[in-house]
Amino acid sequence: MTEISAKYEQLVQDLRRDFRPQREWGEGRGLFLVIGHFLVGVAAGAWLFGLIFNYGPGLVAGFILAGGGGIAHLAFLGRPERFWKMVRHVRTAWISRGFIGLTLFLAGAVLYLPPLVLADWPWAANSALGYLGWGMAAAGMVVLIVYMGFVYTASKGIPFWNSPLHPVLYMAYALRGGIAALLVTMALFDAPSPSAASLVTIWIAVTAIVIVLFALEIQGALTGGNPAARRSVREMLAGRMAVYFYGGTLLIGLVVPLALLSGQIAPFGVGVLAAIGLFSALGDFFMKYTTIRAGIYLPLRPRQLRHR
Repeated sequence: MTEISAKYEQLVQDLRRDFRPQREWGEGRGLFLVIGHFLVGVAAGAWLFGLIFNYGPGLVAGFILAGGGGIAHLAFLGRPERFWKMVRHVRTAWISRGFIGLTLFLAGAVLYLPPLVLADWPWAANSALGYLGWGMAAAGMVVLIVYMGFVYTASKGIPFWNSPLHPVLYMAYALRGGIAALLVTMALFDAPSPSAASLVTIWIAVTAIVIVLFALEIQGALTGGNPAARRSVREMLAGRMAVYFYGGTLLIGLVVPLALLSGQIAPFGVGVLAAIGLFSALGDFFMKYTTIRAGIYLPLRPRQLRHR
């Protein structure tokens, strides 16, 4: 009862503000949604690069991460046992499409992965069932990479999320996260140098794209004329989310990996490879966390002009 009362008081205080922060996603149980979106994005990216580099452990990592993302989504729901009802809104809701994509991905991986890692499995990876699983997982992977950004742009009440660059930025983060997952996996297993070097090169390119996209999105929010979007940027750069943005996104997710790549901290090796992937992934999580928590609703009423 005390928790309900506290939430009610918080809502009353928020409604009195000109700029009301969204609290459903990112606070309390809403943190599980952020974790879920982060994990399934990394999972899809890991699966993609696992296929490209023909790296089985990367596929296994993608499957495990997707399962963790599914559990986080269930933890976010008030009634997890009713998750199946999300399918009914697949024509109109991106969250429902994401649920379909995750289901396809997990089911396909269950068909495709076992013959790759178990010698005596009843069917082979190149059998009809194996190809079916490959196709289902690939379709689910594409949905998971694409859908997340559209979940936020569909929230018209929060202008900061309405940028046309937001879906593209989330796709880039899925690729960046997938590379990070493979770097960590390679370091834990055998770290084949040609693949690792190629992945690091791709990581640098994707990171550069992410920086440009994010800068353009911030510029659009600041110059677009919407006060709620500008307030979101202020919350992220100089407000309640600033410590997570500068400490998590920039320092952990960008400065530390680039410093490790330069060789100034430690000689490049398996440990450094794992650290680059880990810090990169943590930075991606903080980016998603800060942009979600920085969301500000459109004012319920026009701001009153102050008279002197």
